[in-house]
Amino acid sequence: MDDLTGAAWRRSTLSGPDGGECVEVATNLPGLVAVRDSKDLFGPSLIFGPGVWSAFVRDIKCGSFEG
Repeated sequence: MDDLTGAAWRRSTLSGPDGGECVEVATNLPGLVAVRDSKDLFGPSLIFGPGVWSAFVRDIKCGSFEG
């Protein structure tokens, strides 16, 4: 299990102030990127390698997942 102690969680500035239907991302931990549901702060987190996360974000920005 990865240690997420010290994770600095952030969410998109486009998210509303109520925190509904958002994900939070922590990119400050060495060698991993953690993603969690903003409505379940103590629930499970998804863990990715930095390269995989960067590719995912790049593909989103390029529109690769649009129908």
